[in-house]
Amino acid sequence: MFQPGELLVYGTTGVCRVEGVATPNLTRAEWGRQYYLLKPLYQDGVIYAPVDSQKVPIRPVISRQEAEDLIDLIPSIQAEACHAPTLQALAQHYQSAVCSHDCRELLELMMSIYAKQRQAEAQKRRLGMVDERYMKQAERLLYGELSAALGIPFEEVQPYIARRVEEAPPAQT
Repeated sequence: MFQPGELLVYGTTGVCRVEGVATPNLTRAEWGRQYYLLKPLYQDGVIYAPVDSQKVPIRPVISRQEAEDLIDLIPSIQAEACHAPTLQALAQHYQSAVCSHDCRELLELMMSIYAKQRQAEAQKRRLGMVDERYMKQAERLLYGELSAALGIPFEEVQPYIARRVEEAPPAQT
């Protein structure tokens, strides 16, 4: 059970701070059930999430070491643009990566869409709306978690990653 003050990742909302654990006044069927009171770090509002719910994944934020290890993997990840026969198939592919709630999957998704963006720019075209939407969602989720794990502001995550990747020793062949 998470304690007040702890940071956690709540489904596709992203990083939240546990503000408390309480039994709010709800319907009779819900009496006695404990809820986390969650405050998302990077959006407005509060969330009441059942402590014992299996519907929405809740997990601890990765550690600083896990975040740095993930960043160190970036040069070795071979990202290829994903092309699907329909927009629905593309959205389903992207959604499965987002719903994996795994930082590496989010990173690979972002790198894949970035590769697709470079291809589009080379052809003097724009990235599609589905690609843009999932890129923003993946960035929000991944950068939010890296921000919390590394203890740096959200807006400093991308420059931090760029610096770390630039300073990385060349890969051995």
